[in-house]
Amino acid sequence: MDSARLPQDWPYRAQSRRMRVTPHDWYVIDTGPQDAPVLLLLHGAGGSGHSFRALIPVLSDHYRVIVPDLPGQGCTRAGGMRRLGLDAMAEDLTRLCLSAGVAPQAVIGHSAGAAIGLRMADLLPLKGIVGINAALGTFDGAAGVMFPLMARALAATPFVGSAVSKLWGTPATVAKLLSGTGSPLDAAGQAQYLALVRDSAHVSGTLGMMAQWRLEGLMARLPSLANPVLLIASDGDNAVPPKVSRDAVAHMPNATYAEIAGFGHLVHEEAADQVADVLLPWLAARL
Repeated sequence: MDSARLPQDWPYRAQSRRMRVTPHDWYVIDTGPQDAPVLLLLHGAGGSGHSFRALIPVLSDHYRVIVPDLPGQGCTRAGGMRRLGLDAMAEDLTRLCLSAGVAPQAVIGHSAGAAIGLRMADLLPLKGIVGINAALGTFDGAAGVMFPLMARALAATPFVGSAVSKLWGTPATVAKLLSGTGSPLDAAGQAQYLALVRDSAHVSGTLGMMAQWRLEGLMARLPSLANPVLLIASDGDNAVPPKVSRDAVAHMPNATYAEIAGFGHLVHEEAADQVADVLLPWLAARL
């Protein structure tokens, strides 16, 4: 999405800037006290930094909050479509932080963003990683084979992003997609996701990420990850069931699990106050 075309009321538009750091042209929210400890917030596949709009005000009272749109998604223009996988994104986000002169103390990731945060623990001296409904599971059976193949085929098909945007870029379809995650959101939240789905570049970037996504290496390293980790799950998540986070915590030596009742995959958008009640004391004890 071209940031110049963002709706005037797009969350944190006034606190955002563009940064050209090879290979991407990044769009980054930067807010909170500039001399405070830095938190890096990473959204999930198909979203953008706007998804933290309800959590940022709480965090920015205590921390400097950096929220980039992931490569190819939101308003970050990917420098080619070959660096949209887990390892490449972790490396490029690390390069972004170093170029911006910021040293994140902790990474807070939603869904696939949590996996990227865990991977960044190999690249930066993080004092904590937080996953919100962390996408750390794999597809079972035939879906484990067919889904990546389908995503790769779609990502390689010319103009598929435009076709998907036209097919899915309707209020009814977006409302159905959000409800399917267990998080129907309010009218404003639905309108923001509708703007993303209607952008063909964003859809192409999301498909490229899905096509290149590989978790096997990260999952194999979890037992040796010494960093403190907090995984927050919500019991109404239809996209990433809480069992995924519980199983991941069991494989990490310094991990804690917390569960929030009554909300879906986008719990940080639906109930930011409840997420903050779990998150802030955990951060304060470690940063």
